[in-house]
Amino acid sequence: MKRNRRMKSILVLSLIFIIAFTLVGGCAKPTAPAPSPAPAPEKSDGPAQEIRFDRNIKIGIVDTYTGPPTVYTYDARDGFTLAAKEINAEGIHGAKIEFVTRDEEFKPDKALSWARELITREGVDVLCGFMSSASALAVSEYVKDEKVPTVVWMAQTEKITGEAGHRYIFHVIPNTRMSGRAAARYLADLPYTRFALVGSDFEFGHAIINTFWKTMTELNPKAEKVVETFWPVGEPDFTPYISAIRAAKPEVVVAAPGGADQIPLTKAIGAAKLAEEMVVYLHIGTDHAGLVALGQEAPEGMYGSSPYHYYYPDTPENKAFVEKFHAEYGRYPNFAGFNGYITAHLIAEAYRKAGSLDTEAFIDAFEGLSINSPVGQVTMREYDHQLIQPFFIGKTVKDPGKDYLIATDIVMISGEDAIPPLEEIKKIRGE
Repeated sequence: MKRNRRMKSILVLSLIFIIAFTLVGGCAKPTAPAPSPAPAPEKSDGPAQEIRFDRNIKIGIVDTYTGPPTVYTYDARDGFTLAAKEINAEGIHGAKIEFVTRDEEFKPDKALSWARELITREGVDVLCGFMSSASALAVSEYVKDEKVPTVVWMAQTEKITGEAGHRYIFHVIPNTRMSGRAAARYLADLPYTRFALVGSDFEFGHAIINTFWKTMTELNPKAEKVVETFWPVGEPDFTPYISAIRAAKPEVVVAAPGGADQIPLTKAIGAAKLAEEMVVYLHIGTDHAGLVALGQEAPEGMYGSSPYHYYYPDTPENKAFVEKFHAEYGRYPNFAGFNGYITAHLIAEAYRKAGSLDTEAFIDAFEGLSINSPVGQVTMREYDHQLIQPFFIGKTVKDPGKDYLIATDIVMISGEDAIPPLEEIKKIRGE
């Protein structure tokens, strides 16, 4: 028991650090079916000439492999590795995927230094990774000049494919605009009009709340904001904020905590039994890694979101992916594991479609590309390179046999409903 408590304490401390900047014998191992491309156009008549690449494809992964962030970054790396094994079993026009990793220690200057090294010395074809939004944005400017395609799989800032977007950057995690829109789509269907809006006082918290409220008032003109407040990142005591929420008498609380605030805020909500008095919606509130860290301290009946749940959707494709990941690594994948997995398959399919190792041909093939993933079809939007993918919202519940809570009554918000319209992105870019 003492060992279990110590391990849980370590995981809680890890999660507190991590969330700040994202914004987690004898039997053969089961084999997951690899994501498949969307149906291709019919081929023209006539003999087809076989395409053979003259070398392998080299990927450089830059992420944080030191300290607490590894709760998520190891999952992303392992998901990528799992997919690479599947891809290499088939090959890509005779070539395979090779990859190397670099630890940027959660420092943007080191991320930029490693990106330069991987491009100029290692000669990588594609960069990917980046849990830190600051690191992702710093590297994005560099690869724009170097013309090296880069896939961001963890950092959630909307700037990556918004005002800072360009031809050589791609984003495979729902960004803050998508998260805010998805929450509004879900909560607009509930019979409530009085909202409390709260969050951490930095870009992540403000971005989600701002997009949520803009979308909510469009969907429900009767929606009323009864209180809005933001606390400093690392706030040690949420009691005054919970008291202010209660005094305003909202029907729904929408919270966008980041940083050191996610785990303590969730604990404070549970201790105050706030979810028994009103609807409480917490961004990333049903993330598997977070709920494992909280254990039985997580409040029941709290609404929350996650880009991926290992137990939903209950489809053969998702079950096969989860079974293989668990057999390989002895744990269930969180959303980072899913992101790493689909990143490798998206890259592989883009090269198959391009039929060339040429960078510009690869980007042309990547734009608008669709593959079938463990959660269904996902598509890389051609204009801004933001992945169109579903978003999942559910309610926490205790599950017999598990020492952590899971999500139930999960609703899938389609990628088309979550992603902002092109006109909005063009306006942000001044186009």
